[in-house]
Amino acid sequence: MNIQTAIRSDREERLRAAREQAYSTPLKDFHPGAPRLFQNDTLWPWFERLRNEEPVHYCTNAPIEPYWSVTKYNDIMHVDTNHGIYSSDVRNGGIAIRDVPPGFDWPSFIAMDQPQHSAQRKTVSPMFTPTHLDELAVLIRQRSATVLDSLPRNETFNFVDRVSIELTTQMLATLFDFPWEERRKLTRWSDVSTALPKSGVVSSPEERQREMDECAAYFTRLWNERVNSEPRNDLLSMMAHSDATRYMDADNLMGNLILLIVGGNDTTRNTMSGSVLALNENPEQYEKLRNNPALIDSMVPEVIRWQTPLAHMRRTALQDTELGGKTIKKGDRVVMWYVSGNRDDEVIEKPDDFIIDRARPRTHLSFGFGIHRCVGMRLAELQLRIVWEEMLKRFDRIEVVGEPKRVYSSFVRGYESLPVRIH
Repeated sequence: MNIQTAIRSDREERLRAAREQAYSTPLKDFHPGAPRLFQNDTLWPWFERLRNEEPVHYCTNAPIEPYWSVTKYNDIMHVDTNHGIYSSDVRNGGIAIRDVPPGFDWPSFIAMDQPQHSAQRKTVSPMFTPTHLDELAVLIRQRSATVLDSLPRNETFNFVDRVSIELTTQMLATLFDFPWEERRKLTRWSDVSTALPKSGVVSSPEERQREMDECAAYFTRLWNERVNSEPRNDLLSMMAHSDATRYMDADNLMGNLILLIVGGNDTTRNTMSGSVLALNENPEQYEKLRNNPALIDSMVPEVIRWQTPLAHMRRTALQDTELGGKTIKKGDRVVMWYVSGNRDDEVIEKPDDFIIDRARPRTHLSFGFGIHRCVGMRLAELQLRIVWEEMLKRFDRIEVVGEPKRVYSSFVRGYESLPVRIH
């Protein structure tokens, strides 16, 4: 039995057991937001059953407060685009299934309602204009070439660390004009800021607080440098010289910085790793891509759908309302499961299949919709497209030679490691 066959067999057995459990568990006992389902990649049958039997489901069987799960594509779109009914505000609990812990409830434009949201979002939008992306593309290609040319041959290495983290962290350092030699701090702060207590990323709440305090102190120093110097073309300088953000308090500054770090890190980094895994799990698609590299343009949005790097976004109901025949009360938590909506067969044909030449590959929820649609989505797509153009130039195949280690989280669908080999 070769490596790929063994990996596939293990995955099929894991999913078979998960399906048995999901279909034998009463719906009233479902907790689809359990992080272990995501770490073990056994979430799929649970969400499949919810979509088919109870698309809007109220969970009371969890170690957190009760929450509504919205699992169908069109219902998610309804919640995402009705910001007058469903709030993102951190003061109402924020954007994740679990309320933000005390001391970490920093306001950011993703966790704000109107009108504050749009005013702060507009400050950083110029970083992602087509003109600026064209400039960044040159830099992304140069750096991708350098990183890929340094990879070992005929030995196993961790693709997540050597490629995904390195390239996304380099881009983050560029966007912030962050000290280059300390750029891995950005990756660490991103991981710490989203880590759950049982994830093993930090050993205690006190350690998490210390590291976030270090992040705040570091960026406060950089902020003071930028606000007292001429405007420059980086995110920190843009915020320091915009009326909408220049006078933010320390918590608001920290919230927006963490948002931009996590947004720039997790989405691209985990989709980059996920693309290698998806093509290995679907070798006929890998062959199709090698034979026609122009398919990168449709493969990129397809892998963003398939990976769904942020599994959910949460809202809080501002009033009593109805959704999917259920009555949602003011103050209720409403979780939009993007990861489930992206597998809704009423909207997406053969949604469980990874198909790199789909007719409508951009039909997905991974970037959200409405006023909170991901501000950096075009940059994420650009990075993925370029890195695959450069990989196809160099390697016939990047082979996955072991099971990925996934992040313990139902918010970030990510990878800690992905063992690969280039022959």
